Amino acid sequence: MKILKEIIPYIVIIVVVILIKTFFVTPIRVNGESMYPTLHEKDIMILNKIHYRFNEIERFDIVVIKTDQNYLIKRVIGLPGEHIEYKNNILYVNGKKQKEPVELPKTNDFDSDTFGKGNIPKDSYLVLGDNRENSLDSRAIGFIKKKYIIGKTQFTIFPFNRFGNKI
Repeated sequence: MKILKEIIPYIVIIVVVILIKTFFVTPIRVNGESMYPTLHEKDIMILNKIHYRFNEIERFDIVVIKTDQNYLIKRVIGLPGEHIEYKNNILYVNGKKQKEPVELPKTNDFDSDTFGKGNIPKDSYLVLGDNRENSLDSRAIGFIKKKYIIGKTQFTIFPFNRFGNKI
């Protein structure tokens, strides 16, 4: 009985950690260079799985997308109902020029008409990697349905020299 009293706190801690990791936050590793220069390959970040239960997905959020084989980390550029266009390396949303939150490499001209639908469909998003010339994103795989976006990530925890918020 004494041993049981001693191990119960450890069991509770393990259960709580598993619940937190499963339903709330978990670490995620950046694979590849599609989000460079914002994120670097092998950065470890915190994935917030519940953020979008209480908040809307916003333009320029960095999101984690579940695919058949793996997870992709991308930046949200276009929201449902919008028409997105890049012309001369400038983002236009519904014809209005937008300033991006970070200085990025060149983005080749394209618009959401390229995907054959014009405006972004309901419950879908246009996502791009920050490394626009080397990214598997909406330009290749199309719009991303909301149900495949598993959370928001913006905080790097490792390596320590890159520790902090990445917007």
